[in-house]
Amino acid sequence: MTVASKTPGPDAAHAFRLGLRAGAIFGVGLIGTLYWFGIIELLLAGYALLLLFPVYLVFVAAALSVWLGYSKDATALRPVYKRN
Repeated sequence: MTVASKTPGPDAAHAFRLGLRAGAIFGVGLIGTLYWFGIIELLLAGYALLLLFPVYLVFVAAALSVWLGYSKDATALRPVYKRN
């Protein structure tokens, strides 16, 4: 039995961009809300925005890519070499 391989189309690309923007807005909003209500201080909010927020966005992008079908497994890898 063969497995049909279908590549993600333009709708998946749009959903990825939209999901990444929504995740970014949610993350910044959460940090801002925590600072606004005094749960975290300014230094911790700055730390979260500068160091933790990019890592959070990588996790959001990874989850969206798997959900939308962009993920590849080891069989999709090709050898990389320089031709002379």
